[in-house]
Amino acid sequence: MTPATATLLLLALGTYLLKAAGPLVLGGERKLPPLLERLTLLMPAALLAGLVATSALVDDQRWSLDARLIGLAVAATALWQRLPFIVVVILAAAATAAARAIN
Repeated sequence: MTPATATLLLLALGTYLLKAAGPLVLGGERKLPPLLERLTLLMPAALLAGLVATSALVDDQRWSLDARLIGLAVAATALWQRLPFIVVVILAAAATAAARAIN
C-alpha cells in the first residue's frame, strides 16, 4: 500500500468517525443547546462567504484586486436588490468580462 493510499484511507476513517460521533454522543433524544444550534445553522453561510472571498481576492497565494472583485461587487448589489439568481450570475459575468476587456 502506497503512503498516499494509506493517508486517504486514514482520512476517510477519521471523517467517518467524526460523523458517527455526533449521534453516538448526543443520542437520539438529546438536543443541542439553543446557542450551539443557532451557530450550526450559520456555519454554512460563513464557510461559503470565506470561499467566495478567497476565490475573489487571492490568486497564487497573493492578494489580487482584479476584475473578479468587480464581478463580486455587482453580484452582491444584485443580490441586495433581490434579483433572480440567473440575473445575478449574468450581471456578475458581464461585469467581470467588461472589466477584463478594459484592462
